[in-house]
Amino acid sequence: MKKNKKVPVFKNEKEEFEFWARHDSTEYLDYSKGKKTLFPNLKPSIKTISLRLPESFIEYFKILAHKRDVPYQSLIKMFLAERLKKELNLAEV
Repeated sequence: MKKNKKVPVFKNEKEEFEFWARHDSTEYLDYSKGKKTLFPNLKPSIKTISLRLPESFIEYFKILAHKRDVPYQSLIKMFLAERLKKELNLAEV
C-alpha cells in the first residue's frame, strides 16, 4: 500500500488553489476510501455583473416574467442557463 504525502496547511484559499493547480491530488489523497455524498443545500457561488441591454429587451423580459410569475432577472438567468445547457450539451447547469 502506497503512503500518501501529507496535505500542507494553507494560509488562505488562494494559496490552497495555487497548490492544487500545481500538484496531483492522487499523491495526497486515497480516493479508494472516498464515499458518495450529497449536498442538497449547497448554493452555487454567484458574482454580480453589470450587463448593458437595450431597454426594449428589459421590457420584453418583464412582460415574459410577469406571464410566468417570476422576477425578470430570474427569467434572464433561466434563459441563460437553458442556452448554456444547449450550447455545451450539458445535462444540468
